[in-house]
Amino acid sequence: MKILSKNGLTSRVQTSGGGLLAAASNRDRMGFCATLGPLRSQIARTARLGYYVIALLAATILASGCGGGSSLPGLPPPRPVASPMTQNVSRISSDPFTNASSQHATQVEPDAFAFATTIVATFQSGRFFVAGASDIGFATSHDGGATWTTGELSGTTSFAQPAGPFDSVSDPSVAYDAMHGVWLIASLPIIFGSAPPPAPAALVSRSTDGLTWGLPVAVAPGQSSSDKDWIECDNTPSSLYFGHCYIEWDDPNAGGLIHMSSSTDGGLTWGPMRNTANSATGIGGQPIVQPNGTVIVPIADYNLQNMVAFASHDGGASWTATVVAATISDHFEAGGLRSSALPSAAMDAAGKVYLAWQDCRFRAGCASNDIVMSTSVDGVSWTPVSRVPIDSMTSGVDHFLPGIGAAPGTSGPSARLGITYFYYPNTACSSATCVLDVGFISSLDGGATWAPPVALAGGMSVTWLPNTQNGGLMVGDYSTTVYVGSQAHTVFAVAHAPAGAFDEAMYAPKAGVITVSAGARRSSALDRPIPGAHSDHPVRRVPPIR
Repeated sequence: MKILSKNGLTSRVQTSGGGLLAAASNRDRMGFCATLGPLRSQIARTARLGYYVIALLAATILASGCGGGSSLPGLPPPRPVASPMTQNVSRISSDPFTNASSQHATQVEPDAFAFATTIVATFQSGRFFVAGASDIGFATSHDGGATWTTGELSGTTSFAQPAGPFDSVSDPSVAYDAMHGVWLIASLPIIFGSAPPPAPAALVSRSTDGLTWGLPVAVAPGQSSSDKDWIECDNTPSSLYFGHCYIEWDDPNAGGLIHMSSSTDGGLTWGPMRNTANSATGIGGQPIVQPNGTVIVPIADYNLQNMVAFASHDGGASWTATVVAATISDHFEAGGLRSSALPSAAMDAAGKVYLAWQDCRFRAGCASNDIVMSTSVDGVSWTPVSRVPIDSMTSGVDHFLPGIGAAPGTSGPSARLGITYFYYPNTACSSATCVLDVGFISSLDGGATWAPPVALAGGMSVTWLPNTQNGGLMVGDYSTTVYVGSQAHTVFAVAHAPAGAFDEAMYAPKAGVITVSAGARRSSALDRPIPGAHSDHPVRRVPPIR
């Protein structure tokens, strides 16, 4: 197979007004109930045809069999769903594709990165049921989220302009290389079929302005499988490895074997695959580069039982063995939603790593998830897991898919943190009744206390989302939060009721929606995990979920 290399080709773009943006991250639904996705969709179709009693009964049976929606006394019934709450957000991109093999119009799974006043977000456009999307889209703002220019990458799939050699592409993430002055979007190339030919582990598309993207560069050609790539660069001028960029991915055919590769020339070429010292397996790693050049990679183990981490102290020439950062106890989301306890990581200006994920250890009976956090200054020793106090431990609200970010130039007790997340106002729901909302919460003191949460968008029915073979109904496997100065930004998927086709697109908060308040703060310092807490589902045997 011929792998296309970089070139100075111009992507199709369109310009739109918008509100604020952001970035951080999270990822996949890996579940033993993945095979029930098509049945859930049939139930949703049954409900839309008017057979609500039959659909509700079937959905209830399905949820009880798959760990979805514990029964919590005293909770109000889910509110009716008519159209999503969008007064606080602006649409910044829409799926432009029409190929019959994808689900249109859908955009899912954004990541974003900010450097100075430029924000680049990237996401899937035209989600396939099997895996990936018609192409990877981007939305770029050069004015701190006031306006956006959107388009699609070149040379990836047969639907891109110009076309590429792959059937689908997935798992986008974005970074900026300050030494070489180049934006990098990493993605996962996919070839359909029972025995597909070898392909690169990842693709990297390059741009000097976030608007014009060249043909992708191949990372580790000749691989039989790869999943969950993530990219990050060393942007500290005093670092010995300033200008090094790093990609992490795993190999599902090898049980999730973790691979790393690095570049020293702005993503033009990539070095050999390297493994951890203990040949660890995992999924969803997010490299973080400290000011001294140390790279720390928080990642979930491949069965999503533990958060682990490993590091490089020599610019990616070698990688340490993994250490356990924390155990994972998570609730299986109701409604057939694709969601799992993948990590989201951010770093403050002093190099402290903040690791967030969804976890039910603070909830009786693992009835719902909180967003939880652990921190480390060296990737080896991690603080005890703390709960982000979005609401009370008995609220019945289910929180998931967090994306954490940290404001540049802030650290320690004055570190500014922000987390974007999705949630169900009532965890006791089914595919016919689950209501999906998007929220944001922030801290001005490194997570010691938190401001009241902000509702960004909501009122979505999960039946408005595209279905996926490996995991269920999808908004994304991760979320994102980024900062321009002290201002947080985020980008996320919002779905409207389908009218003959899906209507799921990328949105960003309007100016003034995400604000920093000096008012009442909330703390979880006295909250303690439930003794004996554990996940409400069997160990996940993870398939390649892309």
